[in-house]
Amino acid sequence: MGRILAIDYGLKRTGVAVSDPLRIIAGGLETVPTAQLRAWLKSYMSTNQVDIIVVGKPSQMDGTPSQSWAAIEPFVESLKSDYPECKIALHDERFTSVLAHRAMIDGGMKKMARRDKAVVDKISATIILQSYMDSLQYKQDL
Repeated sequence: MGRILAIDYGLKRTGVAVSDPLRIIAGGLETVPTAQLRAWLKSYMSTNQVDIIVVGKPSQMDGTPSQSWAAIEPFVESLKSDYPECKIALHDERFTSVLAHRAMIDGGMKKMARRDKAVVDKISATIILQSYMDSLQYKQDL
C-alpha cells in the first residue's frame, strides 16, 4: 500500500503533504514553487510509492467551482496522464487557509512566522489530506 499525497495548488506556490505508509497520519512535506511542481513531483514519485494523489478543489460557498479552478483543472488532467497508476481525487479545500492560520495560532507560532505563506500552504495541504483520509469518500475508495 502506497502513501497518499495531497496538493494545495496555488498560482505561485503549492503546498504538498503526504501520509505515513500506513495512511494514518497526514504530515506537511514541502512548499514548492508552482512553476517547478511537475519536476518536483516526478522526482518524488520516482523514489516513493504513492497510490492516491489528492488535489484540493477550490469551491465557492454554494459548491460551484471558484475562479482558480480554471488554473487547477489543466494541472489535474496532467496528473492523470503523468501518473495513470495513481488514483487522482479532488477534495474540498474551502476554509483550509483559515484552519491553517488557526492551527498556527493554537500551536503557539509567533505572529511573524505566521506571515510565511509557504508554511500556510504546507499546513493547508496537510489539512486537505487529513480531511480526505477522514472522509467517507476515502473509505469507499479502499
